Amino acid sequence: MNHNDPHEEIRAMAEGFRTGSEEAFQWLYKYFSRNVYRFCLRMVGNEQSAKDAYQETFLRCIEHRAEFRGENFPAWLFTIARRVCLNAIRARRQFDEFDEVEHGVIEINEQDVYMQMHIQKALDSLPVVFKEALILREYDGLSYQEIADVLKIDLSLAKVRVHRARLIIRKILTPIIQERYEPR
Repeated sequence: MNHNDPHEEIRAMAEGFRTGSEEAFQWLYKYFSRNVYRFCLRMVGNEQSAKDAYQETFLRCIEHRAEFRGENFPAWLFTIARRVCLNAIRARRQFDEFDEVEHGVIEINEQDVYMQMHIQKALDSLPVVFKEALILREYDGLSYQEIADVLKIDLSLAKVRVHRARLIIRKILTPIIQERYEPR
């Protein structure tokens, strides 16, 4: 195995996972846990729901190991995470009313808390189909093909959704950026 090629190592570990290797699962868990958690956090919008979705994702991953066919483990894993998050969003809509704390800023560890707040609000305002595509691309670094695989859509539609999400975000944030950063 070529340890310099992460894609090859992922493929090898995914095959081990598929055949029941606990060690392979642990490796994949460590490798992907941070990105899966960040994806869940950005999709559901609050830490507790994100932690629940994150745990549920890996539980389902183990439970459905036999369904993994050995093709593109990251896309398979993020498909599971997406379903879990969408279920959490649906459940929250049914039982919760809008809560400022719950829909507030997530991951405010950047220098500019003000902009982070507005970026998160802009993300939260996106329709789910645009939001998930943009998060997978910008925050999780998936290729357009991987996004298409996760969302079960055509490659061209994945590109369109990311592009439209960026346009909407830009439209929302431009006045804020101009007000805050441009000289008066």
